[in-house]
Amino acid sequence: MAVTPNAEQPELNGGEEGTRTESVRDVFSRLYADGRAYAAAEADRQKLRLSLVGIGVRNAAVLGLVALMLAFASIVALLVGLIIALSRHLEPLWATLIVTGGGLAVTIALLLLAKGCITRMKKAITP
Repeated sequence: MAVTPNAEQPELNGGEEGTRTESVRDVFSRLYADGRAYAAAEADRQKLRLSLVGIGVRNAAVLGLVALMLAFASIVALLVGLIIALSRHLEPLWATLIVTGGGLAVTIALLLLAKGCITRMKKAITP
């Protein structure tokens, strides 16, 4: 008794017109091509993300540098104004020396604080 194929059981090798048979090799070949296409698309996406991050970091660095330069210019203007204000009460040379000495004293104090922070950090990380 032979079993005839019907709509519920299509033939495996070239039976009905709407079905397509593929070999395992064709399926793996298509899978490999799709995987390569996906990997290439993902690499392009990551390159785009990296370029966006790079542009953002570059812009932030430029703006930070401009802000730092403006801060230095403001400090210079403050010191010059302080010299001018003190020169009304003292001679200009003494006013300049006082402002310069005060600036150097603050600089030395900040450097000593930074050295203390580094020393504490070294003690904390040494076994």
